[in-house]
Amino acid sequence: MSLEYYKKQMVDLRAKLQKEKDAKKKDNERYAALVKGASSPSSKAYYRKSKIEHAASHDRQIESIKRQIESCKESIARERKRK
Repeated sequence: MSLEYYKKQMVDLRAKLQKEKDAKKKDNERYAALVKGASSPSSKAYYRKSKIEHAASHDRQIESIKRQIESCKESIARERKRK
């Protein structure tokens, strides 16, 4: 692959990371509002559990993207060394 390809991939991955962070923030705000507005203790507990599960899912996705970024950085370094 070319250096330009990896640079473009890096830009795309960074945008994807930011998008995932924004999605996590939006979900957290939404679930916080649901918890606050819930009328019964059981529904509050359900929303809290859902909030934790969704936040963990976003965290896993964010970590995956960070690993992809590191891999891309290594590829860029390899390409520069080769030239």
